[in-house]
Amino acid sequence: MSVEDQPKDQAEIGDAAEAKTNTEQTLVEEADVAAEAAPEVPAEPASDELKAEVEAMREKVIRAQADMQNLRRRCEKDVEQAHKFGQERLIKELLPVIDNFERAIETAPEGTDAVVMDGITMTKDGMLAALAKFDVIQVDPMGTPFDPTFHQAVSIIENAEVEPNSVIAVMQKGYTLNGRLVRPAMVMVSK
Repeated sequence: MSVEDQPKDQAEIGDAAEAKTNTEQTLVEEADVAAEAAPEVPAEPASDELKAEVEAMREKVIRAQADMQNLRRRCEKDVEQAHKFGQERLIKELLPVIDNFERAIETAPEGTDAVVMDGITMTKDGMLAALAKFDVIQVDPMGTPFDPTFHQAVSIIENAEVEPNSVIAVMQKGYTLNGRLVRPAMVMVSK
């Protein structure tokens, strides 16, 4: 490299450095101009819109949680009802068997062996005890006022010896399961 070329190279380096500085300064100025020219976005309306949107979403979440809680309660209630009253069909099928035991005891001739009668009575009582474990209660309304909720009137008979609208005979006993009527008692009512 010659001496003549050296100052020329240094001049070019100085020119390049000056050009670089000018370019950087121009870029900063352009950025400032662009920032000044950009429309100002109001901070409050956007934040109000966001707050409204957040509140709407919060309400949706609360409603969804309430719906889920209601659904959960409804399902739990349905399961509880199924456990409580699921054996109702079986009980309805067993009731005629108990009725037959009672008829056998009531209509047994006088000469029937006492051991056989005791066996029938014990079997009937055992079945009633087993049903009582599952909250099946026998409704025997003899002498009580007629209640259409638990009794089915088969006939009405005039009888001056008892109060009107009283049960004077039970044709077939009724049963409840957990307080709900499974079968009404078939009764005769006084007039």
